[in-house]
Amino acid sequence: MSPVSRPVSLPHPLLPSADWADRFTLGLPVDNLTAREAARLALEHPPGWVRRLMVLRNALVAPFGLKGAAEQVTSSDTEIGGFPVVSASDDRVVLGFDDRHLDFRIVIDIRQDRPNGQTLSVMTLVHRNNLFGRLYLAAVMPFHKLIVRSMLSGIGRRVVAR
Repeated sequence: MSPVSRPVSLPHPLLPSADWADRFTLGLPVDNLTAREAARLALEHPPGWVRRLMVLRNALVAPFGLKGAAEQVTSSDTEIGGFPVVSASDDRVVLGFDDRHLDFRIVIDIRQDRPNGQTLSVMTLVHRNNLFGRLYLAAVMPFHKLIVRSMLSGIGRRVVAR
């Protein structure tokens, strides 16, 4: 099971001002996973190297007054993996917030569209508010793609192991 990059059409209704987006999908051999469960599987148990990268990211952006990623990964009805829930249903969870440098949404969709399973999709939408947002996105992009692919693969391993 390997995540596949898919195109995203902009503007997108979940963040109409978005000027950057990506999307990865993964076929899963299960038929009862909800979007909220998938979000928790992805965001509550990041690999150690991702946690270390987030600590480094927080230290680097703190002097600029940017919101830091949560050091304790928590989930509730209003937050999953440290990200605020914008909206949620069984088949879609939208996470994200707006900051000075950029606004972003993480959209986790689950579809029952396979003969024996579901398709999980993780889309990131970003609106860069200023030059710093453009520089920030350029700096984190290689890590972002690696993290999303790794987390999707982790979900695949976890649901197969259940």
